[in-house]
Amino acid sequence: MRLLFVASEAFPLVKTGGLADVAGALPQALARLGADCRLLLPAYPEALEALGRYRAVASVGDPYGAGQARLLEGRLGDVKTWLIDCPPLYSRIGNPYLDAEGRDWPDNALRFGLLGWVAARLSQPSSPLPWRPDVLHVNDWQAGLAPAYLSAWGGPRPGTVLTIHNIAYQGLFPAETMVALGLPWSMYGIDGLEYWGRISFLKAAISYCDKLTTVSPTYAREIQTSPHGCGLDGLLSKRASDLTGILNGVDYEVWNPEKDPHLAHPYRPGDAASKAANKAAIQAELGLSTSAESPLFVVVSRLNEHKGMDLVLAILPFLLSQGAQLAVLGSGDHALEEGFRAVAAKHPSQVAAVIGYSERMAHRLQAGGDMLLMPSRAEPCGLTQFYAFRYGTVPIVHGTGGLADSVVDVSYDSLQAGAATGFSFGPPTASAFQWAVERALALFRKRATWRRILAAGAAQDFGWDASARKYLNLYSALADR
Repeated sequence: MRLLFVASEAFPLVKTGGLADVAGALPQALARLGADCRLLLPAYPEALEALGRYRAVASVGDPYGAGQARLLEGRLGDVKTWLIDCPPLYSRIGNPYLDAEGRDWPDNALRFGLLGWVAARLSQPSSPLPWRPDVLHVNDWQAGLAPAYLSAWGGPRPGTVLTIHNIAYQGLFPAETMVALGLPWSMYGIDGLEYWGRISFLKAAISYCDKLTTVSPTYAREIQTSPHGCGLDGLLSKRASDLTGILNGVDYEVWNPEKDPHLAHPYRPGDAASKAANKAAIQAELGLSTSAESPLFVVVSRLNEHKGMDLVLAILPFLLSQGAQLAVLGSGDHALEEGFRAVAAKHPSQVAAVIGYSERMAHRLQAGGDMLLMPSRAEPCGLTQFYAFRYGTVPIVHGTGGLADSVVDVSYDSLQAGAATGFSFGPPTASAFQWAVERALALFRKRATWRRILAAGAAQDFGWDASARKYLNLYSALADR
């Protein structure tokens, strides 16, 4: 099985969110199961630096007049990795998608159009390389034009799969971008790329891919409804027979508290003394009072309303009144960033706000926290709750998407069965959220019960192998058609 896996980011080469964790880990799991998997992404400066050793293997052309592109080859673990080297489009310091002011790069249509164009070209008999995939797997809107190019060009092609990691991000550009991208106007229509007078890279992939997946079973159902489908629910409902929800996994080589190099005190799940030592270490690092009895809530998230961060601010007065602490790591909406900064400045012994992203800090918060807050209004899968289980941090989540599929709410029955792993609430309101936090605080003080919840969480296995096998079954059905 020859597989070309295409994404705009992959850990540890470049990361802005959960897509990078998936693109870094799933191809490795597929390779372990015997797939001949290649990973394709843009040659951002940080990706080139992180890849280290590489060599040029092919010239892939200049479809947009932006400059000749070439393919650089290196290795990421067990997976041969190709980076598209086109300095005029990719040689920029900072975020892959945004400039220093937080605005989309104005030429993102060409930057990610090229990612899809190269993926499609490598999938054709005229590929500049002798290797061609049996299946082309594209991820999110940034890779979404690959199946559209294959459809436009005609001829032999591999089976195609799209994974939707977050349907809220659709890659929308002016209609006239069709000309710059070299796509025929015949594809600009309701059954193609057109979306309310613009073109949508994500809609292109939904329209032209053979199979569609998303990152949890519940999210697969949710995006076929108007509250969650972001205007594409009708098209997704039409393609329901081709849509599958496959829950994301965790790379336990990266997220393993026993071997985690970021931790002050590596520990085995269930080691209460070392967990307490990590809590004390992160409290001291962030300037919080080093109190073992004060419950420490942690947030590792984008700071926006989609993630429910306004709900965290809304219940902060209650948390403070209970003697709890909060440590926040993330960036996003300016008003929310300033809101957390202001509370941290007013209550420095109880609240810390680290604006930005740090892989090291994310690991240390998971190790030191007592509870993880994930009140997302929508959450395709979520990965942070998986990490929390292994690190002995109890998640409190809004029961949506992958959070509904992975967190078993604490109830009398689930506790008796040893299945309770966290606290789930709904609807996504401040009052419902606060009630879940109140329930958690009550049980946090009942240490025997709390240990049972921690043990159930630590016993969860969300490793990638099970999910990778489901993807392989999907690929095999396409390759055998």
